[in-house]
Amino acid sequence: MLIKMADQFSAKSEITIEKHCGEKDVNLFGAFSEAEKIRWTVRCDRSSGVTAVTMRLHQDGQPDIDMDLSWTEEGTYELELDMSKVGVGLYYYTFLLHRGFDILYTCAYDNVHFNLDKRPGKFFMLTVYDKDFATPKWFCGGTMYQIFPDRFCKSGKVKQDRVDAVYESDWSAPISQYSIYPGAHLENNLFYGGDLWGVAEKLPYLREMGVTIIYLNPIFKAYSNHRYDTGDYNRVDECLGGDEALDNLITEAEKYGIKLVLDGVFNHTGDDSIYFNKKGKYDSLGAWQSEDSPYRDWYCFKPDGKYDSWWGIDILPRLNHNNEECRKYFTADDGICAKYVNKNIGGWRLDVADELCDIFLDELRVAVKKANPDAIIIGEVWENAADKVAYGSRRKYVQGGQLDSVMNYPFRTSVMNFVLNGNSADLANTLTTLYASYPKCVSDCLMNIVGTHDTDRILTELGDCSHKSLGLSNSELSVRKMSPENRARAIKLLKIASLIQYTVYGVPSVYYGDEAGVEGYHDPFCRATFPWGNEEAELVEHYRRLGAMRKREKVLEDGLFKVIRYNRGFIMFERGEGDEKLIIAANVNKTNANCGIVGRNVLTGEYFNGTLAPESAIVIKSFDMNEDK
Repeated sequence: MLIKMADQFSAKSEITIEKHCGEKDVNLFGAFSEAEKIRWTVRCDRSSGVTAVTMRLHQDGQPDIDMDLSWTEEGTYELELDMSKVGVGLYYYTFLLHRGFDILYTCAYDNVHFNLDKRPGKFFMLTVYDKDFATPKWFCGGTMYQIFPDRFCKSGKVKQDRVDAVYESDWSAPISQYSIYPGAHLENNLFYGGDLWGVAEKLPYLREMGVTIIYLNPIFKAYSNHRYDTGDYNRVDECLGGDEALDNLITEAEKYGIKLVLDGVFNHTGDDSIYFNKKGKYDSLGAWQSEDSPYRDWYCFKPDGKYDSWWGIDILPRLNHNNEECRKYFTADDGICAKYVNKNIGGWRLDVADELCDIFLDELRVAVKKANPDAIIIGEVWENAADKVAYGSRRKYVQGGQLDSVMNYPFRTSVMNFVLNGNSADLANTLTTLYASYPKCVSDCLMNIVGTHDTDRILTELGDCSHKSLGLSNSELSVRKMSPENRARAIKLLKIASLIQYTVYGVPSVYYGDEAGVEGYHDPFCRATFPWGNEEAELVEHYRRLGAMRKREKVLEDGLFKVIRYNRGFIMFERGEGDEKLIIAANVNKTNANCGIVGRNVLTGEYFNGTLAPESAIVIKSFDMNEDK
C-alpha cells in the first residue's frame, strides 16, 4: 500500500507499507491465525525525513505496547510478529513515524486507503483467531434460499383445524392482518397454509435456481405464523406437517444436493409455550404458573411478578442463560442443537445472536461441532462482527470459538446505497473493510443478503423509495403496488444488485419470491405468498443464470477478492488470481462506462467490447485488460 506524505518539509515523499505471511502478500487481510507469523515492512524514501518507525499495539482493556521496527540493509523498516505470542483476540495498531524525537505522522487506515494523520485514534484492526478454526467447505460457493414456511408452498396434506388460527383460503390474497399503528399488538395468527411437504414438492424448482442451501424461518410448534414465539423446541409444528414432514424434507433435499439450515430462536420463547405456559394450553407446569415450575429459573422474574422479555414484548419472555439447566437444554450433547444436527440438517442460523451470552455461544459451538464438524453456525449480526460491541461487551464471534458466519447486513446497506444513489465509494469501503476484518474462512461463507423477512421486499425498496416520506398507513401499504414504470426500473436495479451479491466473497441468500418479483413493504407485508404461476419470468431466468454461474465458476467458492477501481456510479472488482480470475463491473449511471477490459460475458457467453451499458452489470472471463483505462 502506498502512502503519499505531504507536509511543509516534504511535499512529494512516499511511504509504502507491506504485509507478508512468509512469502505470501497478505495486504488484503487483517485477520490471521495464531499459528501464523506476519511481517510488516515500511519503505520510506530519503526525502521523507523518517528516522525510526514504531508499531503501537492495543488490545481492549490493556495498555499499549510499542515495538520498534528494525532497519534493514535493503533500506526498509521491518517487524515480524508471532501471532501465537500475541494471542487470540481483537487488537488495534498503528505505525508511528519518527523524525528525531518527534512523531512525524501516524499511519492508519480508512477502509480502502492508508492515511497519514497527526490526529490520535486512527488504527488498523488486527483479528487473531484460533489456529484450529475452519468453516464448512460445503457451504462456500453455494447458493442459499430463505423460506418463510407458511407462505412458500401449500401441499394440501396438512389439516387446517387450529381453533385459535385464522385461515386465508385464497393463496394470492393480500395480507389482511396488520397492526393499526407501529407497536400496536398483532396476533400474527393469520395462516395461508404453506408447509414442509410443499417445500419438498418445490425442490426441483430450487435445484433449477442453483440452490444448495435452504434456510427455513422457525419451524417449531408456536402460536404465531412467524414462529419466533417458540412453544416447544422438540416438536415441528403440526401446521407444517410435523416431524414427519421435516424428516422427509431432509431426505428429499439430500437427493438434490441441498442442505437445510434451521432458525434457532434460543434467546426467548413464547409465553404460550411448554416452558412458560401463560395461557395454560400445555400439560406442563410452566414458569408463569408457579414458582415450583421446573422452568421457573429459566426466566428472570421480578418481585412484582413481571419478567424480562425480548425488547419489552411480553409475549416473548427472555430465557435466562445464566441458568445452567436452561443453557444445557440447548447446548448439551443430547440438547436441542445437537438433536437436529444429528437428524442431518446442515446447521443453524441463530436469531438475535447479539443477545446470546458468550458462554451460551461457546457451548453451542462445542455441541454442534461434536454432532457434526461440518455443520454451519450463522449469527444474526447487523454490523461488522469482528469488532462488534453488544450490551457493553466486545464480542468474539469470529475468533474461532463461536460462529462460522454472520448475516451480512453491512453488505446489504452498501449495495443498496450503490444501486440507488451511485455511492460506489461506500460499497468499495464496506467490501474491503469486511474482507480485511474477518478470517478468510469466515468471509468465504458470509450470508450475503439483499432482502429478508425483517426488511421491505428488495424490489419495493428499489422501486418505491419515496413511500416512507408519504406517511402511508398500514391499510394503504397492504394494497399498494408500484407503477409499471417504477417496477421496470426496480427489476433493472435488482439485476445489478443480485449480480454483485452472487459474485462478492460469501454466499448469496435469496429471500423466497424475490426472484419471482414479489413486492411488499415492512413486516408483515414482506411476507406475502410465493406467486406460483405468476412469476416475473425475466427475473427468474436471471437468477437461474446466476445460480448456474456459481456452480460452474469454482473461483466463486474461495477466490481472492479485490476492488480494482471505482468512481461515481461505477465499481469493478475481481475474484481469484492469475489465470483463474473473474472481473465484475457494475454501472448504475445513465451513461456508458468504459471498463478498460474486453473478454467473454460469463452469463451470456457473448463477447464484451469494454463498454458497459447504462444501469447494467457484467461478469467477464478470458479477458484482456488495458491498465491505462
